[in-house]
Amino acid sequence: MGMWGKRDDMVVHGQEPFNAEPPGAVLAGAAVTPVDAFYSRNHGPVPRLDPADWRLVVDGLVTRPLLLSLDDLRSRFDATEATVTLQCAGNRRADLTAVRAVTGETPWGPGALSTARFGGTRLADVLVHAGVAPEAAHIAFHAPDVSPSADPPQPYEVSVPRDRALAPDVLLAWTMNGAPLPTVHGAPLRVVVPGWIGARSVKWLTRVTARTTPSDGYFQATAYRLPPAGRDTEGVTLGPLPLNCAVLTPYDGAVLPRGPVEVTGYALAGEGRTVARVEVSTDGGRAWSRTALDEPDGPEAWQRWRTTLDLPAGDVHVLARAWDSSGTGMPESPASLWNPKGYVNNAWPRVRLRVR
Repeated sequence: MGMWGKRDDMVVHGQEPFNAEPPGAVLAGAAVTPVDAFYSRNHGPVPRLDPADWRLVVDGLVTRPLLLSLDDLRSRFDATEATVTLQCAGNRRADLTAVRAVTGETPWGPGALSTARFGGTRLADVLVHAGVAPEAAHIAFHAPDVSPSADPPQPYEVSVPRDRALAPDVLLAWTMNGAPLPTVHGAPLRVVVPGWIGARSVKWLTRVTARTTPSDGYFQATAYRLPPAGRDTEGVTLGPLPLNCAVLTPYDGAVLPRGPVEVTGYALAGEGRTVARVEVSTDGGRAWSRTALDEPDGPEAWQRWRTTLDLPAGDVHVLARAWDSSGTGMPESPASLWNPKGYVNNAWPRVRLRVR
């Protein structure tokens, strides 16, 4: 067993902060990712909070500020569960770094995403209980993990718009795959914001604050923004995920014998949409064939796909692309999406297979 109870074969991008993704074959193996294979994205040292002493503060523009223990959350609010895929904004960044260097950022492959069954209570129920004021337009989440990459170094804080926070699918979660939330995944309590970049699903949650404006913390105001061309500041604040898909097996560069090979992957549509179809091509995109596509385990869960290809000898490039339920497709080239932070790459994935 590796660090933080993870599998020994995790692709570890850094030990402090601990950043790791599962190998493609492991990720492809189950619709719900085992906890020991679930990707881990951290900005600083993992805090260890004593569940007995821990409290959640709900404050700001509310008529009744709250101070809640885990027992309070369990006893005062209805419990709920949902299968949700979380995805880092930097998932598949490696395809962008192949276009041009992205400095100071983790070179994630396609495994900075995983799926779990999260259990807890609805954030909306807690906010309604606190009496959110009409002028509160944003809900901020605070955690005690201090990131040295922030300028200046500071505890983690981000926010989401009020309407997103009050949607019934946003959870305050204390279980993961039927067991207590592990420390590395945010124990004793985390936020789960389905269909949005993982940076909004805050771990080690200690405070929820209703505000008139978005959080002015580093990870909202500076990081996780898509810069306009030619600049490394300003830009669009990242939130809802775009349609994405990836090839998980075989891995890029695999050497295979001639004949039939099963190709597997995932597709994820993002908030409020499903994947309509996934296609693959082995001739540079001239001809495409449709794959078999699983139904999602929930409205904000990935969909796995598979197909069998009869590959000729030589170097074969397998391309994949998806469409979602709104008819939106994916951009062809990672070069057209390159940005200085390497965020939200959803270009067609490509793996090179060496067939002998």
